[in-house]
Amino acid sequence: MFIQTEDTPNPATLKFIPGADVMGTGTAEFTSADDAKSSALARRLFQIDGIASVFLGSDFLAVTKAETSDWFALKPSILAGIMEHYASGLPVIEAAKTDDSADEDDDEIVSQIKHLLDTRVRPAVAMDGGDIVFHDFDDGVVTLTMQGACAGCPSSTATLKMGIENMLRHYIPEVREVRSADM
Repeated sequence: MFIQTEDTPNPATLKFIPGADVMGTGTAEFTSADDAKSSALARRLFQIDGIASVFLGSDFLAVTKAETSDWFALKPSILAGIMEHYASGLPVIEAAKTDDSADEDDDEIVSQIKHLLDTRVRPAVAMDGGDIVFHDFDDGVVTLTMQGACAGCPSSTATLKMGIENMLRHYIPEVREVRSADM
């Protein structure tokens, strides 16, 4: 198995592309071994000292290291863990995580927001090893969470404000502002 690695805009996160489906559809993020009970792959990676979080995308995973860890030391263990997981034949995730795509209960504006996020934003942030999750639309304010490499990335605020907010305001006049759920 050949696993490609790519840098992300977040220096604490590397993107690993195993050349096989990871999640297929949807995403999952784990910030601790306890949090990773539903993913054999994430549990395996959390056995490596220095791993802060694991984000699973459709065909990639993004691993964030602890601040005190070094990629030179971590990368071989991560690559070995990914290869061992795929060789084991175990599923990546046992319980499918529900996604935030448009529901029948959503009003028209929320459906438009989710559609734009799914078609225009998600593919772009996935290229950088991340994802974006819709939380709420209230009184003109859209609340989102950045995940994977995008969480904690130095440019995530600019992505939210200059990129996503401007795009949503252009297509949906009712949107006044985009905020991170972490604020």
